[in-house]
Amino acid sequence: MYEVWLTRDAEKFYQAADEPLVRRLHRCFQQLQRNPYEHPNIKGLRRPLAGYLRHRVGDWRVVYRVDEDQQIITVVLIVHRSQAYG
Repeated sequence: MYEVWLTRDAEKFYQAADEPLVRRLHRCFQQLQRNPYEHPNIKGLRRPLAGYLRHRVGDWRVVYRVDEDQQIITVVLIVHRSQAYG
């Protein structure tokens, strides 16, 4: 099972999010702990974010990378889809 870490920016967003979104993000993190690669809402990203993956949570995107050696998922940012890829 993987361990999920949040960067400072992701943690800041998570702390400020409203309760319904926090519950949805928590479910997302639980799913990532089980398998960070296979889920209908997971996709690999292309340049300039090649090597990162994203998990869609409604209109929000959880962008992360996986360290297989240490079994750690680092959530780099949580952002609205309108700002995720620009």
